[in-house]
Amino acid sequence: MFCQKLSLIFFALILPSLSFAADGTSVQPLDLTKHWVGYLALVLFAIAYILAMTEEITDLRKSKPMVFAASMIWVFIASVYAYGGMSEQAGVAFRSFLTGYAELFLFIMVSMTYLNAMEDRSVFERLRAWLLSKKFSYRQLFWITGFQAFFISSACNNLTTALLMGSVIVALGKGSPRFVTLSCINVVVATNAGGSFSPFGDITTLLAWQKGVVPFGDFFSLLIPALVNLIVPASIMHFFIPKNSPEALLESQPMKRGGWIIIGLFVLTIITSACFENFLSLPPAAGMMLGLTYLKFFSYYLQKTSAIQDDSEAEEAQPVAISGQRTNNLAASTSKNAVGEKSSYIDYFAPMKVMNTARYKAEMIDQPFDVFNKVANLEWDTLLFFYGVMIAVGGLSFIGYLTVASQILYVGLDPTVANVLVGIASAFVDNGTIMLAVLTMAPDISQGQWLLVTLTAGVGGSLLAVGSAAGVGLMGQAKGIYTFTSHLKWTPAIALGYFASIAAHFLLNGRYF
Repeated sequence: MFCQKLSLIFFALILPSLSFAADGTSVQPLDLTKHWVGYLALVLFAIAYILAMTEEITDLRKSKPMVFAASMIWVFIASVYAYGGMSEQAGVAFRSFLTGYAELFLFIMVSMTYLNAMEDRSVFERLRAWLLSKKFSYRQLFWITGFQAFFISSACNNLTTALLMGSVIVALGKGSPRFVTLSCINVVVATNAGGSFSPFGDITTLLAWQKGVVPFGDFFSLLIPALVNLIVPASIMHFFIPKNSPEALLESQPMKRGGWIIIGLFVLTIITSACFENFLSLPPAAGMMLGLTYLKFFSYYLQKTSAIQDDSEAEEAQPVAISGQRTNNLAASTSKNAVGEKSSYIDYFAPMKVMNTARYKAEMIDQPFDVFNKVANLEWDTLLFFYGVMIAVGGLSFIGYLTVASQILYVGLDPTVANVLVGIASAFVDNGTIMLAVLTMAPDISQGQWLLVTLTAGVGGSLLAVGSAAGVGLMGQAKGIYTFTSHLKWTPAIALGYFASIAAHFLLNGRYF
Protein backbone atom coordinates (compact mmCIF):
# COMPACT_ATOMS: atom_id res chain seq x y z
CA MET A 1 0.00 0.00 0.00
CA PHE A 2 2.80 2.40 0.90
CA CYS A 3 4.63 1.63 -2.36
CA GLN A 4 1.46 2.25 -4.35
CA LYS A 5 0.94 5.56 -2.60
CA LEU A 6 4.57 6.54 -3.15
CA SER A 7 4.22 5.69 -6.85
CA LEU A 8 1.14 7.88 -7.14
CA ILE A 9 3.01 10.73 -5.49
CA PHE A 10 5.96 10.31 -7.82
CA PHE A 11 3.84 10.31 -10.98
CA ALA A 12 1.76 13.18 -9.66
CA LEU A 13 4.94 15.23 -9.41
CA ILE A 14 6.17 14.25 -12.86
CA LEU A 15 3.00 14.57 -14.89
CA PRO A 16 0.44 16.94 -13.47
CA SER A 17 2.81 19.89 -13.15
CA LEU A 18 1.30 23.26 -13.89
CA SER A 19 2.41 26.71 -14.94
CA PHE A 20 2.11 29.41 -12.30
CA ALA A 21 1.12 31.96 -14.94
CA ALA A 22 -2.40 30.62 -14.81
CA ASP A 23 -3.12 32.38 -11.54
CA GLY A 24 -3.97 35.59 -13.29
CA THR A 25 -6.67 34.15 -15.55
CA SER A 26 -10.37 33.77 -14.79
CA VAL A 27 -10.84 30.93 -17.27
CA GLN A 28 -12.75 27.97 -15.84
CA PRO A 29 -11.33 25.02 -17.75
CA LEU A 30 -13.17 21.83 -18.61
CA ASP A 31 -12.25 18.71 -16.70
CA LEU A 32 -10.48 16.61 -19.32
CA THR A 33 -8.57 14.37 -16.92
CA LYS A 34 -10.60 11.33 -18.04
CA HIS A 35 -10.96 12.46 -21.64
CA TRP A 36 -8.85 10.97 -24.45
CA VAL A 37 -7.16 14.35 -24.82
CA GLY A 38 -5.97 14.18 -21.22
CA TYR A 39 -4.54 10.68 -21.61
CA LEU A 40 -2.87 11.58 -24.91
CA ALA A 41 -1.35 14.71 -23.37
CA LEU A 42 0.18 12.64 -20.57
CA VAL A 43 1.65 10.18 -23.06
CA LEU A 44 3.09 12.96 -25.22
CA PHE A 45 4.64 14.70 -22.23
CA ALA A 46 6.11 11.45 -20.85
CA ILE A 47 7.67 10.48 -24.19
CA ALA A 48 9.10 13.98 -24.69
CA TYR A 49 10.56 13.98 -21.20
CA ILE A 50 12.16 10.57 -21.66
CA LEU A 51 13.74 11.73 -24.92
CA ALA A 52 15.00 14.86 -23.17
CA MET A 53 16.56 12.80 -20.36
CA THR A 54 18.33 10.53 -22.88
CA GLU A 55 19.80 13.41 -24.88
CA GLU A 56 23.36 12.22 -24.23
CA ILE A 57 22.52 8.82 -25.73
CA THR A 58 20.36 9.82 -28.71
CA ASP A 59 22.13 13.11 -29.59
CA LEU A 60 18.64 14.59 -30.02
CA ARG A 61 18.50 18.09 -28.57
CA LYS A 62 16.11 18.13 -25.63
CA SER A 63 14.16 21.15 -26.88
CA LYS A 64 12.94 19.38 -30.02
CA PRO A 65 10.67 16.72 -28.48
CA MET A 66 9.56 19.01 -25.67
CA VAL A 67 8.47 21.91 -27.90
CA PHE A 68 6.74 19.44 -30.24
CA ALA A 69 4.86 17.82 -27.35
CA ALA A 70 3.86 21.22 -25.94
CA SER A 71 2.52 22.33 -29.31
CA MET A 72 0.53 19.14 -29.90
CA ILE A 73 -0.96 19.19 -26.39
CA TRP A 74 -2.40 22.64 -27.02
CA VAL A 75 -3.56 21.64 -30.51
CA PHE A 76 -5.67 18.88 -28.98
CA ILE A 77 -6.93 21.12 -26.16
CA ALA A 78 -7.87 23.90 -28.56
CA SER A 79 -9.64 21.41 -30.83
CA VAL A 80 -11.88 20.25 -27.99
CA TYR A 81 -12.68 23.82 -26.94
CA ALA A 82 -13.29 24.91 -30.55
CA TYR A 83 -15.68 22.00 -31.05
CA GLY A 84 -17.62 23.20 -28.00
CA GLY A 85 -17.61 26.83 -29.14
CA MET A 86 -15.16 27.94 -26.42
CA SER A 87 -11.99 28.49 -28.47
CA GLU A 88 -11.49 31.96 -26.94
CA GLN A 89 -11.02 30.44 -23.47
CA ALA A 90 -8.22 28.19 -24.70
CA GLY A 91 -6.52 31.19 -26.33
CA VAL A 92 -6.69 33.26 -23.14
CA ALA A 93 -5.26 30.40 -21.09
CA PHE A 94 -2.40 29.81 -23.51
CA ARG A 95 -1.45 33.49 -23.49
CA SER A 96 -1.36 33.50 -19.70
CA PHE A 97 1.12 30.60 -19.67
CA LEU A 98 3.14 32.28 -22.40
CA THR A 99 3.41 35.42 -20.27
CA GLY A 100 4.85 33.40 -17.40
CA TYR A 101 7.47 31.94 -19.70
CA ALA A 102 8.34 35.34 -21.17
CA GLU A 103 9.34 36.69 -17.75
CA LEU A 104 11.50 33.65 -17.05
CA PHE A 105 13.04 33.80 -20.53
CA LEU A 106 14.07 37.45 -20.21
CA PHE A 107 15.61 36.87 -16.78
CA ILE A 108 17.65 33.86 -17.91
CA MET A 109 18.61 35.55 -21.18
CA VAL A 110 20.23 38.48 -19.38
CA SER A 111 22.01 36.19 -16.90
CA MET A 112 23.41 34.03 -19.69
CA THR A 113 24.50 37.09 -21.66
CA TYR A 114 26.53 38.36 -18.71
CA LEU A 115 28.09 34.92 -18.23
CA ASN A 116 29.07 34.79 -21.90
CA ALA A 117 30.54 38.28 -21.60
CA MET A 118 32.61 37.27 -18.56
CA GLU A 119 33.79 34.18 -20.40
CA ASP A 120 34.82 36.37 -23.35
CA ARG A 121 36.87 38.56 -21.00
CA SER A 122 38.61 35.42 -19.63
CA VAL A 123 37.17 35.86 -16.12
CA PHE A 124 36.62 32.13 -15.58
CA GLU A 125 39.87 31.19 -17.32
CA ARG A 126 41.77 33.52 -14.99
CA LEU A 127 40.26 31.77 -11.98
CA ARG A 128 41.14 28.36 -13.39
CA ALA A 129 44.74 29.41 -14.12
CA TRP A 130 45.17 30.78 -10.59
CA LEU A 131 44.11 27.48 -9.05
CA LEU A 132 46.37 25.51 -11.35
CA SER A 133 49.39 27.63 -10.46
CA LYS A 134 49.17 27.01 -6.69
CA LYS A 135 50.71 24.02 -4.91
CA PHE A 136 47.56 22.89 -3.15
CA SER A 137 47.23 19.31 -1.96
CA TYR A 138 44.48 17.08 -3.30
CA ARG A 139 42.52 17.48 -0.08
CA GLN A 140 42.86 21.26 -0.18
CA LEU A 141 41.73 21.35 -3.79
CA PHE A 142 38.80 19.15 -2.87
CA TRP A 143 37.54 21.75 -0.40
CA ILE A 144 38.55 24.80 -2.46
CA THR A 145 36.71 23.65 -5.59
CA GLY A 146 33.72 22.65 -3.49
CA PHE A 147 33.34 26.01 -1.75
CA GLN A 148 34.07 27.94 -4.94
CA ALA A 149 31.38 25.96 -6.72
CA PHE A 150 29.01 26.64 -3.84
CA PHE A 151 29.35 30.42 -3.94
CA ILE A 152 29.75 30.82 -7.70
CA SER A 153 26.55 28.84 -8.30
CA SER A 154 24.64 31.34 -6.16
CA ALA A 155 24.96 33.76 -9.09
CA CYS A 156 25.75 31.48 -12.07
CA ASN A 157 23.84 28.48 -13.35
CA ASN A 158 24.98 25.16 -11.94
CA LEU A 159 26.08 23.70 -15.28
CA THR A 160 28.50 26.56 -16.00
CA THR A 161 29.87 26.37 -12.46
CA ALA A 162 30.30 22.60 -12.59
CA LEU A 163 32.13 22.68 -15.92
CA LEU A 164 34.42 25.46 -14.70
CA MET A 165 35.42 23.51 -11.58
CA GLY A 166 35.47 20.28 -13.54
CA SER A 167 38.14 21.60 -15.91
CA VAL A 168 40.38 22.31 -12.91
CA ILE A 169 39.67 18.94 -11.31
CA VAL A 170 40.39 16.95 -14.47
CA ALA A 171 43.61 18.92 -15.14
CA LEU A 172 44.95 18.39 -11.63
CA GLY A 173 43.74 14.85 -11.11
CA LYS A 174 45.47 13.13 -14.02
CA GLY A 175 47.44 11.00 -11.61
CA SER A 176 44.61 10.37 -9.17
CA PRO A 177 41.29 9.07 -10.58
CA ARG A 178 39.88 8.83 -7.05
CA PHE A 179 40.44 12.56 -6.54
CA VAL A 180 38.63 13.32 -9.79
CA THR A 181 35.68 11.09 -8.91
CA LEU A 182 35.15 12.39 -5.38
CA SER A 183 35.78 16.01 -6.35
CA CYS A 184 33.22 15.79 -9.17
CA ILE A 185 30.66 14.39 -6.72
CA ASN A 186 31.51 17.21 -4.30
CA VAL A 187 31.09 19.84 -7.03
CA VAL A 188 27.68 18.46 -8.01
CA VAL A 189 26.51 18.68 -4.38
CA ALA A 190 28.04 22.15 -4.00
CA THR A 191 26.48 23.65 -7.13
CA ASN A 192 23.00 22.39 -6.26
CA ALA A 193 23.33 23.54 -2.64
CA GLY A 194 24.75 26.93 -3.61
CA GLY A 195 21.85 27.67 -5.93
CA SER A 196 19.23 26.84 -3.29
CA PHE A 197 19.84 29.86 -1.04
CA SER A 198 19.98 32.53 -3.77
CA PRO A 199 16.89 33.95 -5.52
CA PHE A 200 18.69 33.81 -8.88
CA GLY A 201 21.02 30.87 -8.28
CA ASP A 202 18.79 28.10 -9.59
CA ILE A 203 15.62 27.65 -11.60
CA THR A 204 13.77 26.48 -8.46
CA THR A 205 14.54 29.62 -6.45
CA LEU A 206 13.96 31.85 -9.47
CA LEU A 207 10.50 30.38 -9.98
CA ALA A 208 9.67 30.78 -6.27
CA TRP A 209 10.89 34.38 -6.29
CA GLN A 210 8.94 35.33 -9.42
CA LYS A 211 5.85 33.65 -8.04
CA GLY A 212 6.18 35.73 -4.85
CA VAL A 213 5.84 32.86 -2.36
CA VAL A 214 9.26 33.63 -0.86
CA PRO A 215 10.48 37.24 -0.46
CA PHE A 216 13.95 38.14 -1.73
CA GLY A 217 15.61 38.41 1.68
CA ASP A 218 14.14 35.20 3.08
CA PHE A 219 16.05 33.02 0.64
CA PHE A 220 19.29 33.77 2.46
CA SER A 221 17.94 32.07 5.58
CA LEU A 222 18.72 28.84 3.71
CA LEU A 223 22.46 29.62 3.58
CA ILE A 224 23.38 27.58 6.67
CA PRO A 225 21.17 24.57 5.76
CA ALA A 226 22.69 24.63 2.26
CA LEU A 227 26.19 24.67 3.74
CA VAL A 228 25.25 21.72 5.94
CA ASN A 229 24.09 19.88 2.84
CA LEU A 230 27.57 20.38 1.35
CA ILE A 231 29.77 19.92 4.41
CA VAL A 232 28.29 16.65 5.75
CA PRO A 233 29.02 14.44 2.70
CA ALA A 234 32.26 16.35 1.96
CA SER A 235 33.53 15.60 5.47
CA ILE A 236 32.98 11.90 4.88
CA MET A 237 34.61 11.89 1.43
CA HIS A 238 37.55 13.95 2.74
CA PHE A 239 39.15 10.88 4.36
CA PHE A 240 39.15 9.02 1.04
CA ILE A 241 41.01 11.79 -0.83
CA PRO A 242 44.79 11.19 -1.37
CA LYS A 243 47.03 13.25 0.92
CA ASN A 244 49.71 14.04 -1.66
CA SER A 245 49.80 17.07 -3.98
CA PRO A 246 49.61 17.23 -7.77
CA GLU A 247 52.34 18.77 -9.85
CA ALA A 248 51.81 22.53 -10.07
CA LEU A 249 51.06 23.86 -13.54
CA LEU A 250 52.64 27.25 -14.01
CA GLU A 251 50.62 29.27 -16.47
CA SER A 252 49.53 32.86 -16.71
CA GLN A 253 46.17 33.90 -18.09
CA PRO A 254 45.55 37.65 -17.81
CA MET A 255 41.98 38.88 -17.73
CA LYS A 256 41.00 40.91 -20.77
CA ARG A 257 40.17 44.61 -20.57
CA GLY A 258 36.81 45.27 -18.94
CA GLY A 259 36.51 41.95 -17.10
CA TRP A 260 36.27 43.42 -13.62
CA ILE A 261 33.82 46.09 -14.78
CA ILE A 262 31.53 43.46 -16.31
CA ILE A 263 31.57 41.57 -13.02
CA GLY A 264 30.57 44.78 -11.25
CA LEU A 265 27.83 45.48 -13.79
CA PHE A 266 26.44 41.99 -13.26
CA VAL A 267 26.27 42.56 -9.51
CA LEU A 268 24.59 45.92 -10.15
CA THR A 269 22.10 44.21 -12.46
CA ILE A 270 21.14 41.73 -9.75
CA ILE A 271 20.69 44.60 -7.28
CA THR A 272 18.54 46.44 -9.82
CA SER A 273 16.36 43.38 -10.33
CA ALA A 274 15.87 42.98 -6.56
CA CYS A 275 14.96 46.66 -6.18
CA PHE A 276 12.41 46.44 -8.98
CA GLU A 277 10.67 43.57 -7.23
CA ASN A 278 10.89 44.83 -3.64
CA PHE A 279 10.35 48.58 -4.01
CA LEU A 280 8.48 49.03 -7.30
CA SER A 281 6.47 45.77 -7.42
CA LEU A 282 7.71 45.21 -10.96
CA PRO A 283 8.78 41.78 -12.27
CA PRO A 284 12.45 40.95 -11.64
CA ALA A 285 12.82 40.44 -15.39
CA ALA A 286 12.20 44.17 -15.91
CA GLY A 287 15.15 45.01 -13.70
CA MET A 288 17.32 42.47 -15.52
CA MET A 289 16.49 44.09 -18.86
CA LEU A 290 17.58 47.46 -17.48
CA GLY A 291 20.77 45.75 -16.33
CA LEU A 292 21.31 44.48 -19.87
CA THR A 293 21.54 48.07 -21.05
CA TYR A 294 24.46 48.59 -18.65
CA LEU A 295 26.36 45.91 -20.57
CA LYS A 296 25.27 47.31 -23.92
CA PHE A 297 26.60 50.79 -23.15
CA PHE A 298 29.84 49.32 -21.81
CA SER A 299 30.15 47.21 -24.97
CA TYR A 300 29.84 50.43 -26.99
CA TYR A 301 32.60 51.99 -24.87
CA LEU A 302 34.90 49.00 -25.41
CA GLN A 303 34.38 49.13 -29.14
CA LYS A 304 35.03 52.86 -29.42
CA THR A 305 38.14 52.82 -27.23
CA SER A 306 39.68 49.59 -28.55
CA ALA A 307 41.94 51.44 -31.01
CA ILE A 308 43.27 53.69 -28.26
CA GLN A 309 43.78 50.95 -25.68
CA ASP A 310 45.24 48.32 -27.99
CA ASP A 311 46.31 48.84 -31.59
CA SER A 312 46.25 45.11 -32.22
CA GLU A 313 42.56 44.96 -31.38
CA ALA A 314 41.93 47.71 -33.91
CA GLU A 315 43.61 45.65 -36.60
CA GLU A 316 41.54 42.61 -35.67
CA ALA A 317 38.40 44.68 -35.89
CA GLN A 318 38.89 45.25 -39.66
CA PRO A 319 36.75 43.15 -42.01
CA VAL A 320 38.34 39.81 -42.81
CA ALA A 321 39.30 39.75 -46.47
CA ILE A 322 38.90 36.01 -46.88
CA SER A 323 35.44 35.93 -45.38
CA GLY A 324 34.41 38.96 -47.37
CA GLN A 325 35.68 37.36 -50.58
CA ARG A 326 33.76 34.18 -49.82
CA THR A 327 30.62 36.18 -49.16
CA ASN A 328 30.96 38.00 -52.46
CA ASN A 329 31.58 34.75 -54.29
CA LEU A 330 28.50 33.19 -52.74
CA ALA A 331 26.31 36.21 -53.30
CA ALA A 332 27.47 37.21 -56.80
CA SER A 333 26.64 33.97 -58.55
CA THR A 334 25.44 33.60 -62.08
CA SER A 335 22.83 31.52 -63.82
CA LYS A 336 21.37 31.13 -67.26
CA ASN A 337 17.89 32.38 -68.03
CA ALA A 338 15.38 30.87 -70.39
CA VAL A 339 17.04 32.28 -73.57
CA GLY A 340 20.50 31.08 -72.59
CA GLU A 341 21.89 34.44 -71.47
CA LYS A 342 23.84 34.77 -68.28
CA SER A 343 22.14 36.79 -65.54
CA SER A 344 23.41 37.57 -62.08
CA TYR A 345 21.35 36.93 -58.95
CA ILE A 346 21.74 37.66 -55.29
CA ASP A 347 22.09 34.78 -52.87
CA TYR A 348 20.34 36.17 -49.80
CA PHE A 349 21.51 33.20 -47.74
CA ALA A 350 25.20 33.86 -48.42
CA PRO A 351 25.89 35.49 -45.02
CA MET A 352 24.34 32.50 -43.22
CA LYS A 353 26.42 30.07 -45.29
CA VAL A 354 29.60 31.90 -44.38
CA MET A 355 28.68 32.15 -40.69
CA ASN A 356 28.24 28.38 -40.50
CA THR A 357 31.78 27.68 -41.71
CA ALA A 358 34.51 26.72 -39.26
CA ARG A 359 36.84 29.40 -40.65
CA TYR A 360 34.33 32.15 -39.94
CA LYS A 361 33.82 30.95 -36.37
CA ALA A 362 37.58 30.87 -35.80
CA GLU A 363 37.95 34.38 -37.17
CA MET A 364 35.18 35.68 -34.91
CA ILE A 365 37.21 34.74 -31.83
CA ASP A 366 39.54 37.70 -32.44
CA GLN A 367 36.78 40.23 -33.08
CA PRO A 368 36.19 43.15 -30.67
CA PHE A 369 33.74 42.72 -27.81
CA ASP A 370 30.12 42.94 -28.99
CA VAL A 371 27.25 42.32 -26.60
CA PHE A 372 24.95 41.13 -29.39
CA ASN A 373 27.37 38.30 -30.14
CA LYS A 374 26.98 37.22 -26.52
CA VAL A 375 23.20 37.18 -26.89
CA ALA A 376 23.52 35.13 -30.09
CA ASN A 377 25.67 32.55 -28.26
CA LEU A 378 23.12 31.81 -25.54
CA GLU A 379 22.08 28.26 -24.72
CA TRP A 380 19.03 28.48 -26.97
CA ASP A 381 18.37 24.78 -26.68
CA THR A 382 17.95 25.18 -22.90
CA LEU A 383 15.73 28.25 -23.28
CA LEU A 384 13.50 26.49 -25.80
CA PHE A 385 13.40 23.41 -23.58
CA PHE A 386 12.02 25.55 -20.74
CA TYR A 387 9.46 26.95 -23.17
CA GLY A 388 8.34 23.43 -23.99
CA VAL A 389 8.19 22.41 -20.34
CA MET A 390 6.22 25.44 -19.17
CA ILE A 391 3.77 25.40 -22.08
CA ALA A 392 3.31 21.62 -21.88
CA VAL A 393 2.70 21.54 -18.14
CA GLY A 394 0.48 24.57 -18.56
CA GLY A 395 -1.62 22.47 -20.91
CA LEU A 396 -1.72 19.65 -18.38
CA SER A 397 -2.90 22.11 -15.75
CA PHE A 398 -5.63 23.42 -18.05
CA ILE A 399 -6.77 19.85 -18.63
CA GLY A 400 -7.41 19.49 -14.90
CA TYR A 401 -4.63 17.55 -13.21
CA LEU A 402 -4.09 20.25 -10.56
CA THR A 403 -6.77 18.89 -8.27
CA VAL A 404 -5.41 15.35 -8.54
CA ALA A 405 -1.86 16.36 -7.63
CA SER A 406 -2.94 18.66 -4.80
CA GLN A 407 -5.13 16.01 -3.21
CA ILE A 408 -2.37 13.39 -3.31
CA LEU A 409 0.42 15.57 -1.95
CA TYR A 410 -0.84 18.32 0.30
CA VAL A 411 -4.19 16.98 1.52
CA GLY A 412 -3.42 13.31 2.06
CA LEU A 413 0.07 13.90 3.47
CA ASP A 414 1.72 16.14 6.02
CA PRO A 415 3.36 19.14 4.24
CA THR A 416 6.79 18.24 5.63
CA VAL A 417 6.58 14.68 4.32
CA ALA A 418 5.31 15.96 0.97
CA ASN A 419 8.15 18.46 0.63
CA VAL A 420 10.78 15.85 1.54
CA LEU A 421 9.34 13.54 -1.14
CA VAL A 422 9.44 16.45 -3.62
CA GLY A 423 13.19 16.66 -3.03
CA ILE A 424 13.67 12.95 -3.56
CA ALA A 425 11.63 13.10 -6.76
CA SER A 426 13.88 15.89 -8.05
CA ALA A 427 16.70 13.33 -8.22
CA PHE A 428 14.76 11.63 -11.04
CA VAL A 429 12.97 14.57 -12.67
CA ASP A 430 14.20 18.06 -13.55
CA ASN A 431 13.90 20.21 -10.41
CA GLY A 432 12.47 23.12 -12.37
CA THR A 433 9.54 20.96 -13.46
CA ILE A 434 9.06 19.72 -9.91
CA MET A 435 9.07 23.23 -8.46
CA LEU A 436 6.72 24.43 -11.17
CA ALA A 437 4.30 21.70 -10.17
CA VAL A 438 4.34 22.64 -6.50
CA LEU A 439 3.97 26.36 -7.19
CA THR A 440 0.92 25.91 -9.35
CA MET A 441 -0.70 23.55 -6.87
CA ALA A 442 -0.60 26.61 -4.58
CA PRO A 443 -0.90 24.57 -1.36
CA ASP A 444 -1.90 26.44 1.80
CA ILE A 445 1.39 26.01 3.67
CA SER A 446 3.50 28.23 5.91
CA GLN A 447 6.47 30.33 4.84
CA GLY A 448 8.75 27.78 6.46
CA GLN A 449 7.30 25.01 4.31
CA TRP A 450 7.80 27.10 1.15
CA LEU A 451 11.43 27.55 2.14
CA LEU A 452 11.67 23.82 2.84
CA VAL A 453 10.40 22.80 -0.60
CA THR A 454 12.73 25.36 -2.20
CA LEU A 455 15.63 23.74 -0.35
CA THR A 456 14.67 20.12 -1.02
CA ALA A 457 13.85 20.64 -4.68
CA GLY A 458 17.21 22.36 -5.13
CA VAL A 459 19.51 19.94 -3.30
CA GLY A 460 17.58 16.73 -3.97
CA GLY A 461 19.05 16.55 -7.46
CA SER A 462 22.43 15.71 -5.92
CA LEU A 463 21.25 12.26 -4.84
CA LEU A 464 21.86 10.90 -8.34
CA ALA A 465 24.32 11.89 -11.06
CA VAL A 466 21.45 12.41 -13.51
CA GLY A 467 19.47 14.48 -11.03
CA SER A 468 20.90 17.81 -12.21
CA ALA A 469 22.53 19.44 -15.22
CA ALA A 470 25.76 19.69 -13.22
CA GLY A 471 25.99 15.93 -12.81
CA VAL A 472 25.19 15.21 -16.45
CA GLY A 473 27.74 17.77 -17.61
CA LEU A 474 30.52 16.39 -15.43
CA MET A 475 29.85 12.83 -16.58
CA GLY A 476 30.60 14.04 -20.09
CA GLN A 477 33.67 16.00 -19.00
CA ALA A 478 35.23 13.19 -16.91
CA LYS A 479 34.11 10.21 -18.97
CA GLY A 480 34.93 6.86 -17.46
CA ILE A 481 36.06 8.38 -14.15
CA TYR A 482 32.98 10.15 -12.86
CA THR A 483 30.04 7.89 -13.74
CA PHE A 484 26.49 7.20 -12.63
CA THR A 485 27.69 4.17 -10.64
CA SER A 486 30.56 6.00 -8.93
CA HIS A 487 28.12 8.71 -7.81
CA LEU A 488 25.60 6.13 -6.66
CA LYS A 489 28.15 4.61 -4.27
CA TRP A 490 28.17 7.88 -2.32
CA THR A 491 24.41 8.44 -2.37
CA PRO A 492 24.06 7.38 1.31
CA ALA A 493 26.52 10.11 2.36
CA ILE A 494 24.73 12.65 0.17
CA ALA A 495 21.37 11.55 1.59
CA LEU A 496 22.76 12.07 5.09
CA GLY A 497 23.60 15.66 4.13
CA TYR A 498 20.13 16.02 2.57
CA PHE A 499 18.33 15.11 5.79
CA ALA A 500 20.84 17.08 7.89
CA SER A 501 20.07 20.22 5.90
CA ILE A 502 16.34 19.69 6.53
CA ALA A 503 17.02 19.36 10.25
CA ALA A 504 19.15 22.52 10.17
CA HIS A 505 16.30 24.38 8.48
CA PHE A 506 13.82 23.41 11.18
CA LEU A 507 16.34 24.27 13.90
CA LEU A 508 17.41 27.67 12.55
CA ASN A 509 14.29 28.88 10.75
CA GLY A 510 11.56 27.83 13.16
CA ARG A 511 10.19 31.40 13.14
CA TYR A 512 8.89 30.89 9.61
CA PHE A 513 6.62 27.96 10.54
